Amino acid sequence: MSGLIGKKIGMTSIFDENGKNIPCTVVEVGPCVVTQVRTTEVDGYEALQLGFDDKTDKHAIKAELGHFKKAGTSAKRKVVEIKEFETEYKLGDVITVDLFQEGDFVDVQGVSKGKGFQGVVKRHGFGGVGQTTHGQKNRLRAPGSIGASSYPSRVFKGMRMAGRMGGDNVTVQNLRVLKVVAEKNLLIVKGAIPGHKNSYVIIQK
Repeated sequence: MSGLIGKKIGMTSIFDENGKNIPCTVVEVGPCVVTQVRTTEVDGYEALQLGFDDKTDKHAIKAELGHFKKAGTSAKRKVVEIKEFETEYKLGDVITVDLFQEGDFVDVQGVSKGKGFQGVVKRHGFGGVGQTTHGQKNRLRAPGSIGASSYPSRVFKGMRMAGRMGGDNVTVQNLRVLKVVAEKNLLIVKGAIPGHKNSYVIIQK
């Protein structure tokens, strides 16, 4: 499950060899610096801590500066641990988008767009209640009954109701890599991925 940290640039579409228009997402992937190597002897598990996207020393705390100095790199905005790399890397190594090849299938993890407070039709896909032809006025997008009266005399936990929507960790699986633009650190994957433009994502094989 080796992978890298990236930044969502936006969506576009490209044509395949048969002339079919394919919607896709452009992601800036890497270069990521190995900022720490986790080992079984010291940490009890094996993983690589990767840093992505530089930030100025002014915006980093002293503990961060000391941590990144050991790896011989500048302070990073995003730091993530990723397990199961096929190749061995050491502290300070730089991993680029060349980790992926055209035709690979990847899982993309990110934080979905926040939608604020939404009703049950948008949030849970309710169909709405009843028909307007039978005297209803404002009940079309209402949730309907949320429980019986005399028994159990309460609303069950987990009842699907209106509320805040979005801002969740979402993983989209098995997206095909359509193109790798190594000189610009860009990865083009088929379909949509979670998050707004310029949000950080984790791309894993």
